[in-house]
Amino acid sequence: MARINLLPWREELRTKRQNEFIGMIGGTAAFMVLVMFGVHTQIETEKDFQNKRNEYLKREIKTVDLKITEIKTIEKAKADLISRMDVIQSLQSSRPQIVHVFDEMAKAIPEGIYVYDLNQKGDIFTLKGMAQSNARVSTLLRNLEASDWLGNQTLESITKGRGDSKLSDFTVTVKSIDKNKANKDTEK
Repeated sequence: MARINLLPWREELRTKRQNEFIGMIGGTAAFMVLVMFGVHTQIETEKDFQNKRNEYLKREIKTVDLKITEIKTIEKAKADLISRMDVIQSLQSSRPQIVHVFDEMAKAIPEGIYVYDLNQKGDIFTLKGMAQSNARVSTLLRNLEASDWLGNQTLESITKGRGDSKLSDFTVTVKSIDKNKANKDTEK
């Protein structure tokens, strides 16, 4: 058998395979670098897009916050206006009441009673005066009780007049009755 030296051929084949392997490793590394660059670029693009969306949302949130502040201001002004309207409406509805109260007081005061002081605190009236007798004060209290516009009358004090005077000093409190409010309560 003839002797053939296969070493150079094997060496060439080994070198060729090694070069192919190194080429494949280099190609794979280049491909991986391209993939990594693509992924990095995609992530950066998505981050930029998300940052733009976040900035847009922040601007819109500021706009909405300004609108909410404006709405709260308007609602406060509305509540103030409604409370003013309620006060005006209650004043308008109670306007004729004081006329009725004074008319009823004038009707309730009998002869022989002289009122020299009339004070009002809210819906409570305080009458101070002089009477010729205690019976006249009792008549005043009965007349006030019979009134549709006055109620809860109370005799606070009655004292004998000063010196030789036959007149007695008295103090009576009476509460005015709001017919409009009473009518609204009965309607409910």
